Amino acid sequence: MNIEEAKNYIKNTVKLYLKKDEYGEYKLPIERQRPIFLFGAPGIGKTAIMEQIASELGIALVSYSMSHHTRQSALGLPFIKHEQYGDMEYDVSEYTMSEIIASIYETMRESNITEGILFLDEINCVSETLAPSMLQFLQYKTFGRHSVPAGWIIVTAGNPPEYNKSVREFDVVTMDRLKVMEVSADYEIWKKYALEKGVHGAIINFLDINKDYFYYMETTTKGRLYITARGWEDLSDILKLYDEDGFRVDEDLIGQYIRNDNVVKEFSAYYDLFNKYKKDYKINELLDNEPQADVVEKANAAAFDERLSLLGMLLDNVLNDIRDSVEMSDYLNELKLILQDVKEADDKINILISILEKRKDILARQKKANTLTKEVRLRHNHIIKFLQSAIDDVAGIEGEEVSEIAYANTDASSEEGNDRVFEFIKKKYGNEVSKLKSQVEKTSRRLHNLFSFTDAAFSDGNEMLILVTELTVGKNSSKYISTFGCEDYELYNSKLMLSDRKNDINLKINNLL
Repeated sequence: MNIEEAKNYIKNTVKLYLKKDEYGEYKLPIERQRPIFLFGAPGIGKTAIMEQIASELGIALVSYSMSHHTRQSALGLPFIKHEQYGDMEYDVSEYTMSEIIASIYETMRESNITEGILFLDEINCVSETLAPSMLQFLQYKTFGRHSVPAGWIIVTAGNPPEYNKSVREFDVVTMDRLKVMEVSADYEIWKKYALEKGVHGAIINFLDINKDYFYYMETTTKGRLYITARGWEDLSDILKLYDEDGFRVDEDLIGQYIRNDNVVKEFSAYYDLFNKYKKDYKINELLDNEPQADVVEKANAAAFDERLSLLGMLLDNVLNDIRDSVEMSDYLNELKLILQDVKEADDKINILISILEKRKDILARQKKANTLTKEVRLRHNHIIKFLQSAIDDVAGIEGEEVSEIAYANTDASSEEGNDRVFEFIKKKYGNEVSKLKSQVEKTSRRLHNLFSFTDAAFSDGNEMLILVTELTVGKNSSKYISTFGCEDYELYNSKLMLSDRKNDINLKINNLL
């Protein structure tokens, strides 16, 4: 299965394992809750999906790489305990709590979340001294004499032996106690994730043309050659920073992330070409204006690779605009609910302060629970910034005008003072809504120009189909279109669907002849 299918299976399994009956007991007894074993090549996103699952289910996550653990850190340290039975006194060896088990209790205490996922990566690469204890753990969910707390689901991951010399093969007895899921690399699945995360356009465009380079493993006389999804994503992050500061990207930099000389050379050449296309076609100007005849003619005459790269660059820019619009919309929708509570409160300033502190506490607890995705963190930070700014402004910290509204002639805790305070906050919120409207207008304009240019320049090819498909499958783009609409998308999507139906009818007619 691919990583997206694995995520859905694991998410559903965790939900079922945590399901309780009317007496608060888990419907599937803990001893029957098989640990999940994700088995697949390194760097395909096994760790990333665990963070997503925990965040979406609102539970905690504790992660460990087992290849770094010794027997002492996993099982605890020995100590002598004095015991007595009747007249007999004796000393026995005991063990302190496992670092792994202890971290679960620490996470529960600091996050106030009592259910979660214990994710143990590289489970089949443990040291020789720890291997027997790990087999016992997978069967009985205990490290030494300490059990994994109830409500914590065990998910493990490991690599096939061809990728790691340290791999130890599990016996049938152990494997028969696990839910085994074999995961393989899938570029199309990763691409959806990459577009939502804003992976550098040069990487996505390059891989669209060279899908075989997405994931690659080979043993040669020079050693192991490898390319992973993790490598591409990490390269994307550093490329963005290099672009931002105007640093030169060379093969030495690329080779630090992509361990294959031929692919490094090809991507380096493509990256230079990518920047040349960006400069030649003036991407931002093209999106900000209706298509010019000379640019349309140049694009129409371009080779397939250039056309695909150009479309990718244009789409990448528009998707960034769409992502900004969706994030701002989500933030304002949540903020609106908060302000409704403020409106109904008698003491609006104190309720603002209370909500701010609760929001900070939620953010801190989610950090401790390791379930904070980038999108959720941004939304929390936007809300905290707004609430803090509103409190500071109302308190007169940032200007006389606000101070006069709230305090100069009126007691802020009075009914009149509360009304004035809320009117000010409402105006402040209105300013944020105006920013969103401007952002959406910009996004819609650039989206329209993208459709217009694609139609004018590539009417003889499949580029419009690619564009509509990418917008349809993208999480943010589909959400943006359903929320704010896009006449061009509806028009071309309808045309393409009509064409598909026509082709289907023609095919059926031909089959009858």
